[in-house]
Amino acid sequence: MPGTGLPAKLACDCPGGRPSTTEDTAIHDYQREFIELALRHEVLRFGRFTLKSGRESPYFFNAGRFDTGAAIAGLGRAYAAALVNSAVPFDMLFGPAYKGIPLVTATAAALARDHGRDVPYAFNRKEAKDHGEGGLIVGRGLSGRVLIVDDVITAGTAIRESTALIETSGARVAGVLLALDRQERGASGERSAVGTLRAEGIPAVCILTLADLIRAAEAGVGNLPADARSALERYRAAYGASDG
Repeated sequence: MPGTGLPAKLACDCPGGRPSTTEDTAIHDYQREFIELALRHEVLRFGRFTLKSGRESPYFFNAGRFDTGAAIAGLGRAYAAALVNSAVPFDMLFGPAYKGIPLVTATAAALARDHGRDVPYAFNRKEAKDHGEGGLIVGRGLSGRVLIVDDVITAGTAIRESTALIETSGARVAGVLLALDRQERGASGERSAVGTLRAEGIPAVCILTLADLIRAAEAGVGNLPADARSALERYRAAYGASDG
């Protein structure tokens, strides 16, 4: 995939990892399909949920509910479409154990099947294997520009551990590919976890953001609850990040 030809800072200043345009305010087909898939499998639910942070949220996202072959294939299609749409350059994919393993596998398969790009991928073990081929990495050895695939990030701990592993291997982080950016500030600052990555020069590509979800509710996508838009807007007003 060709590079964007943009400076790193400019290439990561917006939700898709590229500069904002008027077209970015539209809901893409892959986002519509992703919302419908997430609702159908109850990955995305609306109501009253207490988060780990203690905040009460009007919505909850649990990627673990993409738990059938068709569901994980659909998730892979959405990841691949968002990545291709972003034009962020990369050479291979990496999925942090354990959650990232099916995500990176589905994304690599969808890139080959739907976009004609057969890229290598890898994931790590939580503990190094001391027999057979040994080591921490399963799949292709880490090299070149490595894109990390995850579902959501809050504190960013898994991403930082992955970054350290990639850099120790002599490769470099090309960016992060996520399912959802909640666009809410952390407990200790005004930036979101994704915004913090971007401020460090790491591009972040997201299938969906909170802003996208609000636009989708306004447009009536996927039979979202009638009060979804107002509830999401209230939550954003209370907890939205300065970079959202």
